[in-house]
Amino acid sequence: MLQLLLRWVISALSVYAAAYLVPGVSVANTWTALIAALVIGLVNALIRPLILLLTLPVNILTLGLFTLVINALMFWFASSIVKGFDVANFQAAFFGALVYWLVSWLVNGLFSAA
Repeated sequence: MLQLLLRWVISALSVYAAAYLVPGVSVANTWTALIAALVIGLVNALIRPLILLLTLPVNILTLGLFTLVINALMFWFASSIVKGFDVANFQAAFFGALVYWLVSWLVNGLFSAA
């Protein structure tokens, strides 16, 4: 249970990092970042596998690079659900999703190694 809460907080920090580093991504406050992290996690757990399956031929043709587009669309979709978490356009969603993934990956790696 504690590890789940820690990953949720790490995801919220990743949302904050994306808002700080990427122009076009903004988050209103801490609660909004926590809710956005929760929604991104749910979208990635429930909708993303179906989208990946439906776009499998394109993903194979692009050697997996289309997954970056899907990640950006999921990030952008989450912003349409959460009030106070705004993503201006696809370019902001693309780089926001990259920053979100990178920060989550680094921080989760640090905590799992310790």
